[in-house]
Amino acid sequence: MEFRMAEETLAKIRVIGIGGGGGNAVNTMVENNLRGIEFIAANTDMQALETSKADVCLQLGPGITKGLGAGADPERGKEAAFESLEEIREVLKGSDMVFITAGLGGGTGTGGAPVVAKLSKEIGALTVAVVTKPFFFESKNRMKKAEEGWKDLKKHVDTIITIPNDRLLTIMQKGSRLMDMMKKADEVLLQAVKGITDLINLPGHMNVDFADLKAVMKEVGPALMGAGVGVGENRAIEAAKRAIDNPLLQDVGIDGAKGVLINISASEDSLTMNEFMEASSLISQKAHEDANIIVGALFDDTLKDEIRVTVIATGVNGMEEVVTIKKPMQAVANKVQLPERELAIDKHTKIPADSSASSPNKTFNRRNPALVRKQTLPFPSTLDETELETPTYLRQAAD
Repeated sequence: MEFRMAEETLAKIRVIGIGGGGGNAVNTMVENNLRGIEFIAANTDMQALETSKADVCLQLGPGITKGLGAGADPERGKEAAFESLEEIREVLKGSDMVFITAGLGGGTGTGGAPVVAKLSKEIGALTVAVVTKPFFFESKNRMKKAEEGWKDLKKHVDTIITIPNDRLLTIMQKGSRLMDMMKKADEVLLQAVKGITDLINLPGHMNVDFADLKAVMKEVGPALMGAGVGVGENRAIEAAKRAIDNPLLQDVGIDGAKGVLINISASEDSLTMNEFMEASSLISQKAHEDANIIVGALFDDTLKDEIRVTVIATGVNGMEEVVTIKKPMQAVANKVQLPERELAIDKHTKIPADSSASSPNKTFNRRNPALVRKQTLPFPSTLDETELETPTYLRQAAD
């Protein structure tokens, strides 16, 4: 079993949130001050972009959607993304790593994410999707769209981390408000991105080289994410156990994983080498004997007396089969059947070549209404709950 620990490197990392759910996740990440990342919000809904906290706001498909959203139609979302290919290329140019975040089941995120992913791969970026799937109580049609979109997106990314919203029900109080649940979904997406990017960007005992990160996450397909927090004398073991037994790990766990990223974070004054070894050893025992395991021991003084362990596992047997949506605590009697037709971008479809050479004076400013690079960013203490993505039947106009 191989452990790799390397020095910090400066990689250009971007997070692009597509649609309402992706935009909400980006707002949460901005509010939590993730370091070393440029944030992009891409949406067909201009009203949502006007309240975005992202560094760059990109309107998708202004000619097709007129800034009014995709109407919960993934095909329309895909067409909108194709209309804005050159603007997407501009904002992603030079990226070493691109995170694509979206809530699957609607129009813009479901249809647009695969288009963005394919372009991201073509420019040579390590491309990681972090997405949610709908709650069981949402319409079957929305679930089917999510599954179609997930299958299409998977073909165009290096790694895809999937958070079924139903799993959030197992970690929330029974009386939790709907908006609390939606915020929790954003927080889980935040944890997934933070758990990976902090390995490169935060100081610590052991930082991870981008090349090693790429070795674990390139062309691996579905991945699992779990996180746990521990306090007290046995806090490292407690946090590690909670991470690998996390309800968000769906039905398979990390047993036999071929690649594992482990982020062990604690305050600088409290983290000991023994705790580092306890947590990393417990997790590595679950992985395949020849697994490539990358461990980072990082400083985060906001944790005080806590220790946090985040695990990203790739190459896990059985992940391909875990694509159906289940009710919490019990399987759905009649599973949603995946349709024969896929909303797909053919792998061999050639995305038009970069036309930036013919537009040398193109700049990021308000003269291009589709693309706005913000100069200053507000950091309000709370997220506007009215902008959180809600099920289709609760909205007057879905994006």
